[in-house]
Order: sequence, then structure tokens, then C-alpha cells
Amino acid sequence: MNTKRKLRFFNTTGPCDPDKHYMLPPKDRLVGAQLSRYIDDELYWVLHAPRQTGKTTFLQGWMREINDTNKAVSCYVSVEDCQKISEWKTGMKVLYKAICDYAEWGELPIPVIKGRQPEGLLRSTLKRWAELVAPKPLVVLFDEVDVLEGETMISFLRQLRGGFASRGIGRFPVSIALVGMRDLKDYITASTGGRLPNPGSPFNIKEDSAVLSNFQKDDVARLFAQRTAENGQQITQEASDYVYEQSNGQPWIVNSLFKRATLRILDPNSTETVTLGHILEAREQMILARETHLDALAIRLEEPGIRDVIEPILTGEPDPDLANKESFRQCLDLGLVDIDDGAPVIANPIYREVIVRHLTYGQQLAIPKPAWQWQKRIGVLTAKNGPVIEAIRLQQTI
Repeated sequence: MNTKRKLRFFNTTGPCDPDKHYMLPPKDRLVGAQLSRYIDDELYWVLHAPRQTGKTTFLQGWMREINDTNKAVSCYVSVEDCQKISEWKTGMKVLYKAICDYAEWGELPIPVIKGRQPEGLLRSTLKRWAELVAPKPLVVLFDEVDVLEGETMISFLRQLRGGFASRGIGRFPVSIALVGMRDLKDYITASTGGRLPNPGSPFNIKEDSAVLSNFQKDDVARLFAQRTAENGQQITQEASDYVYEQSNGQPWIVNSLFKRATLRILDPNSTETVTLGHILEAREQMILARETHLDALAIRLEEPGIRDVIEPILTGEPDPDLANKESFRQCLDLGLVDIDDGAPVIANPIYREVIVRHLTYGQQLAIPKPAWQWQKRIGVLTAKNGPVIEAIRLQQTI
């Protein structure tokens, strides 16, 4: 194995370099998208999918693909720096800086606006950017849009909508993608104090709401096959099937289980076959480590409405009207729940275990330490300050 190949590992977060990661193209998992139309027909659209399913990897890959065709100029822009900024004037200034920073990162003209007054700043910035890249059309891919909140979100959407009618080469971006974990309707609802959007909402111009699907069973096998092709390491069918069963194809979980099994439990350069035992150990390590992805999952349970959906499913007594509730649809978008044979279920067994552990953590801490002592005499268990209890024959003496 050469030095370059030693660097390769299973991708678990964010965008990745195919020379350093095993990965499957997220573009192949797009559902409901019409990429060929969005630029030619000058359309705005939404892409939503749960955390760490490949959204950012797709966006940056598609940006490079667009730019390589030389038919349009595309730029990826993350608005993550606007997180927790609900005051719209401050939010617009931070968003303006993000656009300029990503334009520089993409080696594109930087849309400098003199004065930088927050009123109409986003619209002016995008108009100026379109002028700078003409005679090519401008395509902007906004990522992490769901971090925007309150008046910042409303101002962001209204300014995009305001420029939509004048979109065109040299005037305004011909196509804009808004990408996050939830559908646009949820952003607007959250930004208006829980009120559902009406037809006059600030962004009623989207063409599609597309999603990224989970891996299929064959995808899990294809992902590990890249490892096999590179260094000869194989995985048993039983282990591969278990990875799919426990993850239900959730990309982050699949990658994390493979990464732990091949790079931590086994030596990174090992060619030993990965077995079910290795995957079981990787599963336990992943849950106990409380990695960021799983921690974020637990934090979601504190959001209004989320726990009201999760707890009835766990107890097996779901509300008959549960699937009709807005909070249930949000849980679907976030990848927390799924529908199996017409019934709501937790999205996968690993999520289920993490959620149960989180919800019962307080009770676990409240359980007192046992006062039992083991006696050397097999078959007898003695409690401190208590009677002798005849026990079933013990198999081990401590």
C-alpha cells in the first residue's frame, strides 16, 4: 500500500476528497431534483436531508461540475456564521461577509458593496455579483440555511424573492439552492413563532423540494468494496448485512462503523477480514463515545414537539393522529423517524438505543449502587446488614 492510499478512510463528515476517502457520490441519491433544468430554466429550489448524509459533499461537487462546463459560474456559500443571529441588520452584515469570503475561496469576483447598509444588502450583493460574472449566468448554492432564525431568516427569504423576478445574466442569480436539514416550510414556521406559512410567504417561488436518500443495502456493500479493491481487506456478508440493519442505510452511521472497525479495532494496514464481532465492537464504541452526530441527535429531543413524537413511538402507544402532525413531518425531515409498514418507527436501531439512553439518563443516575457482596461459598449471596439468600448456583466467584 503506497503512502497516498494509507491516508484513505471512510468519510464521516462533510465534504471529502475522493483521493483520501472511500465514498459514494451523493448525487446518485437525489430524489425529486431536476438538476438539468435549474440553470437552463432559471429555477430556485430546496434540498433538505438529515445531518451528515452528503448535502455539502453534493453541493461542492455540483459547483465544480457546473464551473467545469464553463456555461455558468457557481459558488457554494455556507451561512453557518449567521447562527443564533435573529437581529436582521446584524445577520445581513454577517451574511454579506460570508458571500465575499466564499467568492474569494472560489476564486471568483468579490461583490464589494460600498456603504454596506443592511437594508437590501443581500439583494444588492447578489445583483452586483451577477454583474461581475456576466456574460455567464450566476448560480448560488446556500448551505446550512436552517441556522437562520427570526427576522434574519425572513429578511433573507424576502430579499431573494425580491430579486427573483429580475433574475437573469448580469441582473440576479438565475438559480439558487437553499439547503439544510428541514424543508423551507419549516424554516418559515419557526421564524414566525410557529405559524404555518400562507401563500404570501416570503419564499413561495421554489420549484422543487428535493431530498437525499439513505444508502440501499447494495450501497453498503459497494462502499466497503472500495476498501477491498485497494488493500484486499474483505468483510463477511453477515457483518455487512448487520451494518445495514443497524443503520437503515444512514450514511454517517455506515461510514462510522466501517471506519472504527478498520482503523481502530483492526490495524489500519490490516488485511484481516472484518467480521460481525468487529462491527459489534465498533457499534458499542460509537455509542459510548457520544460522537458529535449522536450528541446532536440527543439534543434534538429537547426541541418543542420532537419529544412528543418520539416518546409515544418508543412506548408502542403512538397517537393515531401522529402522522398528521407538523412535528411528525419535522422528525421525518430530520431523519429521526421513519414509516415501516404504515407505522411510525425510530429511524434505525442505533438511533433508538441512543434516544432511550438519553431519555433515561436521569433515572440511571438515580439508581443507588447495589449493596450486595459476593461470598466465596458458591450458591450463597449475602447482603450487607441483611439476611442470607440462597441463590441459584453461581458460575463465577468474585
